Amino acid sequence: MKNRLRELREEKGLTQEELAKALGVTRQTIIAIEKGRYDPSLRLAFRMARFFNVRIEDIFINEGDEDG
Repeated sequence: MKNRLRELREEKGLTQEELAKALGVTRQTIIAIEKGRYDPSLRLAFRMARFFNVRIEDIFINEGDEDG
């Protein structure tokens, strides 16, 4: 699943470490999500959406979606 996590993080001027601390995860988790190697739990996805003040669908793009 593709995502816009890196783009959103960079827009806020945050490092991977800073975002990880804000979300209560490790930097390795942020790296893996940004590279598309790890899909976060639903709980973490909601935490990310709240942090960036966006919808989950604004962060994660289902590659099977026609419009995504």
